[in-house]
Amino acid sequence: MKRSSAEIISEYGPFPGVDSVGGVTYDGERVWFAAGDTLAAFDPASGEASRTIDVAAHAGTAFDGRHLFQIAENRIQKIDPNTGRVLATIPAPGAGADSGLAWAEGTLWVGQYRDRKIHQVDPETGAILRTIACDRFVTGVTWVDGELWHGTWEGDESDLRRVDPRTGEVLEVLEMPPGVGVSGLESDGGEQFFCGGGNSGKVRTVRRTRRVPAGASDSAGASVTVTSK
Repeated sequence: MKRSSAEIISEYGPFPGVDSVGGVTYDGERVWFAAGDTLAAFDPASGEASRTIDVAAHAGTAFDGRHLFQIAENRIQKIDPNTGRVLATIPAPGAGADSGLAWAEGTLWVGQYRDRKIHQVDPETGAILRTIACDRFVTGVTWVDGELWHGTWEGDESDLRRVDPRTGEVLEVLEMPPGVGVSGLESDGGEQFFCGGGNSGKVRTVRRTRRVPAGASDSAGASVTVTSK
């Protein structure tokens, strides 16, 4: 397992009227985050707040290319980002004990905080397709380039972990500084992560470590293709 210190690139916030940041997602232009009673967005280029949607937003947030998905207590809501209208609702697998949320190849991936699990979920029905056991509390969840990452936060310690999506084995750890927590987690599709900062009211960007080039020997970092079920 590779272990290193997380490189924090930038910080956004605290934002006016936001006491805590939960789930985080990125639509290619704006970063969206769960702020309790609202789903808020900001421009990562300027850091300026750009949108709010009045909808319950208590934990993980995801974007499928067209719609936002938001955990609200014991359910996951599908939201039209243009109108703010809730289009559909499915049960959350943790029945209110859910944390992170991500979208990958047609399915949702839902973290269960204290149960230390990540579930792959059918976005139409909420049915659990499979479950990955983790060795720490799970906060945010994200996929990038076939890699499954999740945030952890226990006491004063928090980190980002790349895990094997078949076994849950920890392959890489990026350790956050003491006292800096990770609530939500989302990749920008490239070389950085957006990390929700919980009660700090901030969103931070962390540099994603570079992979070994194709053709080089790196069995631990081999790319994994997600297959929808």
